[in-house]
Amino acid sequence: MKTLGNATNSMEETIETVLRDAPLFKGGEGMVYGPVSGGISNENWRVKETQGTGDWFVKVPGNGTEMFIDRVTALDASQKAAAAGLGPRVYDDLGDRGIEINDFLPDRRPSTNSDFADLDLCKAAIGAYRTMHGLPSLGLTKTVFDMIDEHLQQVKELHAPMYKDAAWILLNADLAREAIHASGLDLVTSFNDPMPGNFMIDDAGTVMLIDYEYASMNDRCYDLGIWFGEMFFSHERELELIEEYFGEVRDDIVSRVTVHKALADVKWCLWSMVQLKMSRLDFDFHKYGMWKKMRARSIMEHPDWATHLRRL
Repeated sequence: MKTLGNATNSMEETIETVLRDAPLFKGGEGMVYGPVSGGISNENWRVKETQGTGDWFVKVPGNGTEMFIDRVTALDASQKAAAAGLGPRVYDDLGDRGIEINDFLPDRRPSTNSDFADLDLCKAAIGAYRTMHGLPSLGLTKTVFDMIDEHLQQVKELHAPMYKDAAWILLNADLAREAIHASGLDLVTSFNDPMPGNFMIDDAGTVMLIDYEYASMNDRCYDLGIWFGEMFFSHERELELIEEYFGEVRDDIVSRVTVHKALADVKWCLWSMVQLKMSRLDFDFHKYGMWKKMRARSIMEHPDWATHLRRL
């Protein structure tokens, strides 16, 4: 870890500015900092107090993320989650710059996909989702269709690359839009970003959630669908978790989750096209986006796709 004044690149210069400016860090003297790996949108840091017990996680907004992240809502969601014991304590120092500061969680570690092979941990995560969906409402309503529309406009404005089969995928996304809107949206306070590293677990198997920057009022089945896709759950495991969450398994619920799973991949594929133009992080956004696109196609091309749309 480095001390103040030893920055060797632009990202380190940025975090040193945060250390100097945030009242919590008292000008940065006596603090050390180092990068935290895992994120693909922002610049993440751990800051520690050398003469004391202070230990914090600092998120510096990635280049261009203001195009699709409402930082006021992100802070609101983080604070509400912390108050419910779902997330770590959050500080509002430099919140007006979109910088997020939380207590670091040294007794927890980020989960991996393999951790969620354990059914008990999956059920603990379902409990976390129930808590999330029961939080007080947020000021921002942003469904997956709002996200898709937003990214399509950004792709156009940035002259970002677009995948060759976009017209076919977006046609099917519009069919899903019509079906879901006809059945009605079930809006709740939603997490919207279930990367494995956002589930912090301890030795007892309890789960806390971090990173609320994509939070919004959204359909609860989007939260479940995007999580199921991110974890590569089998169909059988998805049915177990639907029953755990809803208390029953119904065809319309299964279809609603499945359709949202496909839509989530469309959203993140488009997001990747935007990131190709905007991000300064060392990450293969093209490969990530093409993987998301192909998985969306695998659901939309399946013979059951039309059945899922009718069931909604």
